[in-house]
Amino acid sequence: MSALLKIENLCGGYERKDIIRQLSLEVDLGDFMVVIGPNGSGKTTLLRLLTRVLPLGRGQIYFQGKNIAQMKLKEFCRRVAFVAQNIPAGFSFTVMDLVLMGRIPHLNRLQFESKKDIQIAQEMLALTDTLDLKDKWINQLSAGERQRVAIAQALTQGPELLFLDEPTSHLDIGHQVQILDLLKKLNRNRKLTIVMILHDLNLASAYANRIVLLDQGVIFKAGTPDEVLTYQNIEQVYKTVVLVNNHPVTGKPNVVLVPGDKR
Repeated sequence: MSALLKIENLCGGYERKDIIRQLSLEVDLGDFMVVIGPNGSGKTTLLRLLTRVLPLGRGQIYFQGKNIAQMKLKEFCRRVAFVAQNIPAGFSFTVMDLVLMGRIPHLNRLQFESKKDIQIAQEMLALTDTLDLKDKWINQLSAGERQRVAIAQALTQGPELLFLDEPTSHLDIGHQVQILDLLKKLNRNRKLTIVMILHDLNLASAYANRIVLLDQGVIFKAGTPDEVLTYQNIEQVYKTVVLVNNHPVTGKPNVVLVPGDKR
């Protein structure tokens, strides 16, 4: 099976300083890939490079065989969506207005949204449990509500590939599970390929079919949760002592922190 996304020798960062260094990776159609790693390891920089938020330094990125640097932005945004970690609250838009912006790549210049576009937006609001917020202003929402609305907007684009940077960081545990369950359902039923950053190693273990562990801008280990989430890998990269056992329900690796006074 050919890769949906192919990354070759990618280098890039900020102000001529490479954060990501010589990174090569393939994302297959239908992957639910989670990127993990300590703070400063390059996770967010990687996603910004892959979504054209940051200009490429060196290397190549191919989406279905097309070099993304040569794709028209509108075509790219029809097929790839990105949910950032922090969603600004200072917009003078209602929730429905913001979510409908996800349809912009599908519209011609000066074209208004159709009934179909509005219907798609409402469906995505319902999926993310935010339909009752549709008439509220963005600055009236909590951080967690804004995060769910941002996911609704991204889904409204109808992407084939969805990138998310810490989508559960502002959510309570109930909405964390709800959003990840929704993304897993879309991944399975609609073949939506997902690449996301998570800090919670146990959530990564429970939902991902592939995990990429970054350390200082390079891939330390990539593979299945069982292959990546070993106590040796975690201790070497995160510099902390952990126990790793099998979760009693999922059978996936379960990471337990060991307090310093118990070592």
